[in-house]
Amino acid sequence: MRNLIWLAVIIVVLVVGTGAGVLFGSGTWTPKLALDLQGGTQIVLTPKVNDATVTDEQLKQAVAIIRQRVDASGVSEAEINTQGSSNVVVSIPGTPDKETVSRIEASAKLDFRPVLATSGPTNEVANADGTTSTADPANIDPNLPSTPLVQPSNGSDLNWVTPALAAQYQAFSCASEDVQSASTAPVDLPLITCDPSNTVKYLLGPVEVDGSDISDASAGIITTQTGASTGQWAVDIVFNADGTKKFADTTTRLVGLTGAQNQFAIVLDGLVISAPSTQSAITNGKPQISGGFTQTSAKTLADQLKYGALPIGFQVQSSDTISATLGATQLLSGLLAGAIGLALVIIYSLIQYRALGFVTILSLVVAAVITYFTVTILSAQEGFRLSLSGVAGLIVAIGITADSFIVYFERIRDELREGRGLESAVDSGWRRAIRTIIVSDSVNFLAALVLFILAIGNVRGFALTLGLTTIVDLVVVALFTHPMLQLLARSRFFASGHPLSGLGHMSLNAVYQGRGRFQVTKSAGVKETKLKSASREAARRQTIAERKAALDAADRGES
Repeated sequence: MRNLIWLAVIIVVLVVGTGAGVLFGSGTWTPKLALDLQGGTQIVLTPKVNDATVTDEQLKQAVAIIRQRVDASGVSEAEINTQGSSNVVVSIPGTPDKETVSRIEASAKLDFRPVLATSGPTNEVANADGTTSTADPANIDPNLPSTPLVQPSNGSDLNWVTPALAAQYQAFSCASEDVQSASTAPVDLPLITCDPSNTVKYLLGPVEVDGSDISDASAGIITTQTGASTGQWAVDIVFNADGTKKFADTTTRLVGLTGAQNQFAIVLDGLVISAPSTQSAITNGKPQISGGFTQTSAKTLADQLKYGALPIGFQVQSSDTISATLGATQLLSGLLAGAIGLALVIIYSLIQYRALGFVTILSLVVAAVITYFTVTILSAQEGFRLSLSGVAGLIVAIGITADSFIVYFERIRDELREGRGLESAVDSGWRRAIRTIIVSDSVNFLAALVLFILAIGNVRGFALTLGLTTIVDLVVVALFTHPMLQLLARSRFFASGHPLSGLGHMSLNAVYQGRGRFQVTKSAGVKETKLKSASREAARRQTIAERKAALDAADRGES
């Protein structure tokens, strides 16, 4: 009874959890469907390059990174593929939110550049008479020197600021379209750019540390030295060995500078997201990015940096709604196939095990309830979407669950053939059956786990449902099937070996009478061929010790 109570608690928790998601969150009473069953949104990304050729290796790397970003956002069953020789096509189930789209299209090209100068965001110039005028980029003298007269010794060296660069910086406005091309600027030259809110204009030196040197990134709340929370979100970065050395060398140099040159700009996709002053050298390779982050924006940036910067920048070429490739018809076909398989299992159970087969039916119902609500909660909380391959995993689970019941029932029959009473046979058969069931389910679960780790796309949906139902099978057999048989074993109908119980002498064929001795059931209406078959079956079930005892008894009889 205790196991049945625990089972009831599990089901109640699943139902209440689903209901809570519906009432207080974005959950539903049904699992969300994947792209092949529901349709969704197709986003076509095109590279942002300056007269450069996009290589196949860059596209493959971009597809892998975008897939990791989409998975990290909680969207499952997405499809990411290349189109032609340059575009990347991302197909997402349903309608993605703005944060998900931002994760996909953002190149997350992170650079660390020293600051050379800062000013207001406009291109207004203060004249000597106190008036202001606007510096026009078209009026910049093309003959101004653009090459440093003295080779700069480091990224903070003001020799980078040539007359031509100074004129460009003065004529640059954060409101101009030139800001959009900042993400494609060369890493070995200075950069003119702004912050995301277009309130500060920056002149930056060459890149000294880039995003490829980041080994990990995470979002968290800033705390004080005493451990108190400030309530402000930040992104914590961990550099690899090379990044740690370069970052330590750069911050050590910046500590001795003053003014804007003391700042270190953190540049994401060409825009300065933070430009903190350098108070001390950071030698442990674990800087922290702060500055107006929300929990969502900090998590998004951390995921982008953690899974790597795209080798090339992308922009959204088109975003269209796509219909389901399989649709409701295929879903109904899959459910029909599952119903047919379930019906065949039920018919077989009733023919083979008679009334005992109803335990199989009830166990399958309990397993279906647990699986359904578990999948629904995963859909609402973890972004899981049920695809046709996932439905296939659920259908395969019917056979896995039925196998466990057959193993248990046959073990009970074996115990009855050895002369045990029904209650004793149920407990003894359970001890023998559970080992076999655990081994079998462990193999299935390991196969599903390996498939889930190594596979991509819809195949992972199959692996997830297969692994989930394997766990559910163990729960149901242990908390429902075994306790139910313990209760039924005390009933007169089953304990008396009624012919319709599935545990009578007619269905067992042979009854164990003693050490090494079997008696074949000779009930009325039983054919001689069946009796001979029962005798052979009884002989096959003898252990080595029983066979030796039988041979010794035969020898003594002959002597």
